[in-house]
Amino acid sequence: MPVISMFYGILVYMYAFDNRRHHLPHFHCEYGDDSAVVSILDGEVLEGSLPKSKMKLVQAWLEIHREDLQADWKLAIAGQPVMRIKPLE
Repeated sequence: MPVISMFYGILVYMYAFDNRRHHLPHFHCEYGDDSAVVSILDGEVLEGSLPKSKMKLVQAWLEIHREDLQADWKLAIAGQPVMRIKPLE
């Protein structure tokens, strides 16, 4: 699982060829024992959950890096290596 960013204890990653289950551009994030799948298009949580404070950080990061995430999504579904994205600062 290629990690594309890490910030405040949150890991964000994308799987290659991962467009079959959710059928939408998305990324995965983990914080401790919690995990969520988040839509790149609108920030909707497609599966799982994170603590509310951590999800707010993920949503803020998504707003800043939506274009980078969309570019990584195109790479990931084509089976190509994804690029790292700056963490939330």
